[in-house]
Amino acid sequence: MKQDNKEYAERNLFNGLNGHSLISPLESQNNLVEPKIRLGILASGKGSNFEYIIKSIQKKQINAVISILIVNNPNCLAIKKAIKYNIPYVIINHRDCNSRLEHDKLVMKKLEELSVELVVMAGWMRIIGEELINKFNNRLINIHPSLLPSFKGIDAIEQAMDKRVTITGCTVHHVQKEVDSGSIIIQAAVPIKDKDSIETLKKRIQEMEHIILPLAIAKVAIEIRTNFKDKK
Repeated sequence: MKQDNKEYAERNLFNGLNGHSLISPLESQNNLVEPKIRLGILASGKGSNFEYIIKSIQKKQINAVISILIVNNPNCLAIKKAIKYNIPYVIINHRDCNSRLEHDKLVMKKLEELSVELVVMAGWMRIIGEELINKFNNRLINIHPSLLPSFKGIDAIEQAMDKRVTITGCTVHHVQKEVDSGSIIIQAAVPIKDKDSIETLKKRIQEMEHIILPLAIAKVAIEIRTNFKDKK
């Protein structure tokens, strides 16, 4: 019975339900692109979303290959996950660069060298400039821990709790020049409970991030492949 309940719960997660949480829009997981989409992952922290992207590929929920993990922090824990799963990675330390533009150009050069098609900012704690954004127009996505357009920028979870809202969540969106302002791809709503701390709420939001980010990647991959066919 426990196994049945677990399978039921996992099935409902991808149908958009997680207790009182909700994912929108609900999309099929079966629209896998061919050939595999080439991903570049940008990360600065623990790499939990990075790892869930890897697991989603292993489970064939998205048809992709991770060409490179780029980190801007030599102490980034995502590096350990890259080593664990044998994913190529490179450290491009922003502290070694004289400007944001210089750092962006090094990142862009690496992505172009590997013919990356879709760039995923998975806990990337850096604002990027227009040149990189324009180079990967509609092919650069980010995940943010709020229901955008509410609570943009840093400390989004703390902002939501300070404002005493009853519902927050997470959003995957296209990246534009204005921080956290790009068009929304998918969102998950998460209720704030009376006894929530920042840490308990953060944990529940991250659980939903792990679900919606692969869904967003699959959706954008289809758009990329469709646009490519239309241009042929």
